[in-house]
Order: sequence, then structure tokens, then C-alpha cells
Amino acid sequence: MTSKGKILWVDDEIDMLRSHIIFLEERGYEVRPIPNAEDAIALLREEAFDMVLLDEMLHGKDGLTALGEIKEEHPSLPIVMVTKSEEESLMEDAIGGKIDDYLTKPVNPSQILLTCKKILERIKITGERISRDYISEFNEVSQMLNGPMDWNDWSGLYSRLAEWEVETDQHSELGLKQMLREQERECNVEFGKFIENNYPFWLNGGEGAPTLSTELIEKYVVPHLRADRQVVFLVLDNLRLDQFLTIEPLLYPYFKMQKENYCSVLPTATPFSRNAIFSGLFPSEIKEQYPHWWLQADDDEHSLNRHEHQLLDAQLERLGIELKPASKYIKILDVAEARRVTKKIATFSNVPLLALVVNFVDILAHSRSESEVLREITPDEAAYRSLTKSWFEHSYVFQILKALSQRDCTVVITTDHGSLRCMRGAKVIGDRDTSTNLRYKYGKSLKVDPKHAIIVKDPQTYKLPSLGLNSNYLLAKEDYYFVYPTNYHHYLNYYKDSLQHGGVSMEEMILPVVTLQPK
Repeated sequence: MTSKGKILWVDDEIDMLRSHIIFLEERGYEVRPIPNAEDAIALLREEAFDMVLLDEMLHGKDGLTALGEIKEEHPSLPIVMVTKSEEESLMEDAIGGKIDDYLTKPVNPSQILLTCKKILERIKITGERISRDYISEFNEVSQMLNGPMDWNDWSGLYSRLAEWEVETDQHSELGLKQMLREQERECNVEFGKFIENNYPFWLNGGEGAPTLSTELIEKYVVPHLRADRQVVFLVLDNLRLDQFLTIEPLLYPYFKMQKENYCSVLPTATPFSRNAIFSGLFPSEIKEQYPHWWLQADDDEHSLNRHEHQLLDAQLERLGIELKPASKYIKILDVAEARRVTKKIATFSNVPLLALVVNFVDILAHSRSESEVLREITPDEAAYRSLTKSWFEHSYVFQILKALSQRDCTVVITTDHGSLRCMRGAKVIGDRDTSTNLRYKYGKSLKVDPKHAIIVKDPQTYKLPSLGLNSNYLLAKEDYYFVYPTNYHHYLNYYKDSLQHGGVSMEEMILPVVTLQPK
């Protein structure tokens, strides 16, 4: 039988513990009994052990002294202190990490077995549970895909997949990642069909429509303003649901949290989706009602977001919200601006609505396409999530949120769209005036294989601005990205495995909106 772990048990009354040792050995553990600390320390220099059971009151060198010496030479070796006392200092040592656990004498075999399992078999037991639960979940998802699904079904399904992504990050040895990715790809095939069949009806208030980008301010911000609460509306550009799940635990000590999902408008790109949030209007409506804010940007689509503050104030006015003082809007593009906002956050305490837009995650996604270093650091989604969490944990944004947790205000966190790791190219035909985006395009008489994209022949059906006669839009499905026939193979390889947005996928469209109340 394979050993479940090699245990060094140090106790000067070790002969009296023979029955306990036999009990552990019968359950697959290898136990080496030693009667004093000096011999135990010497043995640890010669042999590797997985865990030490260390009596506090030993003849000669006592357990606490031995603990210090063992940890100095073997800092990662788990040590369980066995003691006759119940002093609070031992509990503090356990919490502080000097010891991994402690047991109070007299110990019984079941207590020791539980401790050994917790320390030596936690990863194995957790992994077995995760594998078992995911196989069950995999079968449930497959059954769901075979039946009719509405928005709530898709939202719930993607939430479960995102949670599995985050959980399996900690257990890469289980080999579930490939299985999970294949299932997500299968889901995105069906999700593309679902969006193509339902999205145009949602735009006209069709039954079963989800909360769309255009409704976020009215649904999640305005009710708090009407209740005379200060609101901080934080938009983390290009943050996926799975990325939010990695940073969510960091917020638990500071806020009570209510989390929901909403659906981004199409294309899932900043000029369209974020303007829809701040204006409460669809892209074609923005162009129609505010042409002076839209037409200026025809040759530079990134400038389409220059007027978010004006669009926000116009939406509030339509909704009958009059703020005194007026709303405050800040876009954080770099560390210097983030530092400045952090220092000034207290001065905004009388502002009823503070809107913050943070572009770091979006910049990270775009930079990854061009930087070999970033690609090396983030070779897959798990690494991308890890880097996002690391950024957030050390960011000024987190500092701002911790400062807000000390105030009587409501914080609403959301994002305008997600992103997708693109792996397959789709050949597209268009003229020189066609937009350059990889997951969506607009222009005249654009052509692509309909298996790879939604072809929007009449932009008005998607409430998108018309660009003139024969203008149309292409929205990439699944993990496709658009490539022109000219130098096709060069650009196919250049953009493969890049993070893009603008198309139709669960990752880009199913997004978190989270309401935080300070604890």
C-alpha cells in the first residue's frame, strides 16, 4: 500500500502512544517515533518527512525550542504541537503560521487522524471532490445544451463555468482544464446561435430580455440616488466575470455584496458598450440624438468615448435626477492619475454621484498582443486571472475602495465588456474604409463565412449606426478573429492567441454588476 505520508512523532512518552501509532499505520501513514528533540532534529537532517507531531513538554530540549530550530532549517515542513495546556499564545502561534495546528492532551486517535488528513491529504481530498463534482456538472451542462435555454439559463451556466475556471486554477494537476475549455467552446457555439436568434428581439423589449448595458444606470445607480445615498459607480474596462471572481474575496472584509449578471450590447467594444452604459441609449440612438458627440469621431473610433460624462448627465436629466452638486466623472488611465484620485477621494464626500472608469485591464489585454514578455507571463486564462488579481490587490483602485468602505456610500462595480482568447482566423472581404477591429467590423458590403460571424445586413435591427448604402456589420462568433486575404497567413499567426473583444461569446457578453455596501 502506498504511504499517505511520512510522519515524525516526537514525544518523551512515545511508548504510551503505541496504539495511536498502530491506528495511523493501519490507515496508510508511515510513523517514525522519536523520544527527544535532539534526535528528531538530527534525523530531519538525514531524512525527509511530510509532517511532525511535536510534544511541547519534552525532557531536555523542550518542544518550543525545537520548533524554532526545525522551522529555521525546514520552513515549509508542517508541524503540529501537542500540548497539555490551552494557552491563548498557542492559538495565536497557530494562526500566525508558526505551527500548522495544535492538539491538547489527552489526544485520541480520531483527532490525530483528522489532523493528518487535513494537513497531508487536503489537496488530494479536495482534488477528488473537485473532479467528482465537475464530472457531475459537466453532464448537467451537456444536458442543458440539448434543451431550450433562456437568458437566465445562460447566465447561470456561464457563472458556474467561471467558478470552475477559478477553482481549477488551484488544481492544475487534475487535468480538468482541457476538458473545461472544450466544454466552454461547445457552449459558445450554442451561445452564438442563441444571441443571433434573440438579440434583435431584446432590443425592442421582447419577452425574456436580460438587463442590457443601456439599463445599468437606471437599474443599479438611480434608485440609490433617489434614496439620497452617495453612489460611486466604478467601471473596470474589459473585466471578465472570472476575473472578478478572483478579486471578489479581497472585498469581503470591507463590503456586503450583491452580485448579478447583465448582458453587454453589441459590438462588445468600448465605443459601443460603454457609451451605451453612460448614455442609457443604443449606439444608433446616440448618433441620432447627439450627432455632435458621435460624428466628430468617425475617423477615430477611440475618441467615441470622449463624451461619457455629458452622456451620463443627459441620461440623469431624462430620468428626472437633479444632483447638487453635479456628478463627477474621472477616467483613470495611469498610475499618476490613480494616485491623484486616491489622495483626493475624501474631497468627493459631498458629490452625490462619482463615476470612475479604470482602463488597466483593457490596456493589459491589448498590450499582451504586442508584448512577448506579457505573453510569457500570461500564457493562458489562469495566468491572466492571476495577473489581474495581483494588479488589483496592489492597485490604487483597491486603496480607493478601502477608503470608500469607511464612508456611508454605495459602490456599484461593473464592466463594459469582456474579452476572449482568439484561436481561429476567419477570412473577411472588405474595402480600405473597413474598420480595423479583429472581433467586429463595419463597412460596406463586408463578407465572411456565416459560420464564423453574425452578418448584420441591416444595422438598425441591432440598433447600430448606418454608415450609408450597403453598410453592414460583422460580429465574430466563438473564438474567431477576422483576417484579410492579403498576407493572410502572416496576420493569422500574428494575432492567434491574442485577447480580443467586440464579438459574440459568453466571456464578452455575460458580465458582473456588483453592489457594495460598507460593513
